[in-house]
Amino acid sequence: MSQLRKIIIDGNEVEVPPEMTLIQACEQAGIEIPRFCYHERLSIAGNCRMCLVEVVGGPPKPAASCAMQVRDLRPGPEGAPPVIRTNSPMVKKAREGVMEFLLINHPLDCPICDQGGECDLQDQAMAYGVDFSRYREPKRAVEDLQLGPLVETHMTRCISCTRCVRFTTEVAGVSVMGQTGRGEDAEITTYLGALIESEMVGNIVDLCPVGALVSKPYSFTARPWELTKTETIDVMDALCSSIRVDTKGREVMRILPRNHDGVNEEWLSDKSRYVWDGLRRQRLDRPYIRENGRLRPATWPEALSAASQAMKGRKAAGLVGDLAPVEAAWALKLLIEGQGGTVECRTDGAHLPSGNRSAYVGTATIENIDHAQKIFLVGTNPRIEAPVLNARIRKAWLNGADVVLVGEAADLTYGYEHMGIDRAALAHVAGLDMSDLQDRDCVVILGQGALREADGAAVLAMVQEIVEKSGAKLLVLHTAASRVGAMDIGCTTEGGIKAATEGAEVIYNLGADEIDIAPGAFVIYQGSHGDRGAHRADIILPGAAYTEEPGLFVNTEGRPQLALRAGFAPGEAKENWAILRALSGELGAVLPFDTLNALRNHLTEAVPHLAEIDIVPENAWQKLEPAPLGKGDFRNAIRDHYLTNPIARASGLMAELSAMAKARRETPMAAE
Repeated sequence: MSQLRKIIIDGNEVEVPPEMTLIQACEQAGIEIPRFCYHERLSIAGNCRMCLVEVVGGPPKPAASCAMQVRDLRPGPEGAPPVIRTNSPMVKKAREGVMEFLLINHPLDCPICDQGGECDLQDQAMAYGVDFSRYREPKRAVEDLQLGPLVETHMTRCISCTRCVRFTTEVAGVSVMGQTGRGEDAEITTYLGALIESEMVGNIVDLCPVGALVSKPYSFTARPWELTKTETIDVMDALCSSIRVDTKGREVMRILPRNHDGVNEEWLSDKSRYVWDGLRRQRLDRPYIRENGRLRPATWPEALSAASQAMKGRKAAGLVGDLAPVEAAWALKLLIEGQGGTVECRTDGAHLPSGNRSAYVGTATIENIDHAQKIFLVGTNPRIEAPVLNARIRKAWLNGADVVLVGEAADLTYGYEHMGIDRAALAHVAGLDMSDLQDRDCVVILGQGALREADGAAVLAMVQEIVEKSGAKLLVLHTAASRVGAMDIGCTTEGGIKAATEGAEVIYNLGADEIDIAPGAFVIYQGSHGDRGAHRADIILPGAAYTEEPGLFVNTEGRPQLALRAGFAPGEAKENWAILRALSGELGAVLPFDTLNALRNHLTEAVPHLAEIDIVPENAWQKLEPAPLGKGDFRNAIRDHYLTNPIARASGLMAELSAMAKARRETPMAAE
């Protein structure tokens, strides 16, 4: 960073780096500058002119503060610091003129606009505009774009800020949007009317400062002032992005991203944003008991009594699903192990070593990707496993990072060196001379697809060798939000899921819907949706979804985070930990807590780092013993990005997006 420079903003002297733009310097001084096109995570366009300020001693006209750096300012008389004014008569008149121009063709349909109440144009017109217009001609109209089932367009409202163009091109890595025409005929459009093929297209709704791009599923359902807003976290992937859940009454109306520089910045994947309609469908809202091959509704006392009778004196196993909070997994572990059984969370068969956090979490944080100069991807497709993380890798690539892929080739939105698809390619990479990488920041990202085969432990050991040789940091990219937390508390069995379920007479399934349980065992299913697990169950105990109970989740980098209740579960469904506590009373082996706080105290006494909310613990490096690799190809863990869990499979919108993605993959190509 260069030496700080003194400048005077509205009479206050501040010291700022010369690389800063004037709009950033003003923000640092606590002065708000209006803007439409400027966004701190996008390139500078400088085309809305709303951020004009006066540079004293400079040109006799206002300057765009987003496009001018502090280093461009000339000193005042006798070397005095440059002077900036943000509230002078020149600036006030300039902003009023810009706002008048912006409103010339704007339809002013605020009463029916979905952006009403949270519209930047509306707010800034009130703050910086005037109460009259000299424009008397007819307004222009523009045809709306077809951008698919997620984004509804009203392009007559567009003010050509180009935020959507810059986001899709720079962050999402899909170059299909742009501006055509000149003057009054200028309009934002897509290339030949193409849809935006990205897993992050919903972010352009947040970026749009007017009502030109709005959420299609949410449109005309609620107004901002009617909604109750809850800050929580997402569990659709293991990134556990920070989100805000907006509810109206008992129903979730929309999900928006929150800024968290360490995890998701301010972006959110489409699945996380639009999966909320799955929270309303196929819900389990009462207990069920299977009699004569058919499930019948039951009361809670009936169901808990039947479950305890089934478990008494029989060999039990517990399975922790992909969306279970740590508290529920801890209660299940205590309950099942108290009955002499075993608990397993690695339901996909991944060979993750219990007790070695540097191997099942790694040593890298998500933020390390930003500064990486070399990134190794092994057995993963981050674009569909964690789209927001993939955008971070793309940002590093744009900043000069080299990306190397061992595994299935795919369009990752950035360039990479493809070393091969099989284990031999991994062995080849491990055998390369990496002495030149010791002085560079390197990150190795290991996907779950590489760990699910029989030689998963050997693959992990070889990846650790690459980490040591290159001086890199390791990030294990999980696909399940609950996996790291469940492993932290020891929900593992020596020998994995096969050993845990082998010979089990009763299987307590805590939301594990991604596996098929073999016939024979008596199955108690506890979950929120009527998915695969409920179909196989002999007893169903309805639990809450992630927006309906407070819960602890540990993301893929090992960061504990709290999910908060935004609404209540439907019908008779209960919080997951409370169901297990009630069942322990029926079994006569009462768990040592009666409240969620008591449970968390008990949990953090056993696993202290779970009390450090939003802090990534440092993991001591433990090297695994090397083992012979197999010979097969690496296969990615996720095949259908939109249908990975019961909530997503219950969503009609996710089904539509999945069908569209499948149709794109199968589109026949014309013969040359």
